Amino acid sequence: MEESILETIRGMVGPDVNYDAFDVDLVTHINTYLGVLNQLGIGKMGFTIEDSDARWSDFLDKEDMTNGIYNSVKSYLYMKVKLVFDCPANATLVQSLKDQSEEIAWRLKEQREYDLYGG
Repeated sequence: MEESILETIRGMVGPDVNYDAFDVDLVTHINTYLGVLNQLGIGKMGFTIEDSDARWSDFLDKEDMTNGIYNSVKSYLYMKVKLVFDCPANATLVQSLKDQSEEIAWRLKEQREYDLYGG
């Protein structure tokens, strides 16, 4: 079975993949960053989730599910949602999440431009 976007991010943010008390918050933040990914040229334009029915393959093209973009998108969404939903108290960890998510965003943008215009 394909992975649910909400369940993936819920499980990564914690505490438990089945704890759905904060789904409204998570869905809001996920949709914000799906929009940012759209601005980077990643995913189906205007795609949003409402619940755990939305799958990664609903957002990403078949090619993106197999070319490495898939895992980068999951990591990016996790980091961005973590920062706004459950920001760590440790400033070093916060900076690390910011730096890593910015690097992933840059790499996704570069990959998309390479895919569209060649190297």
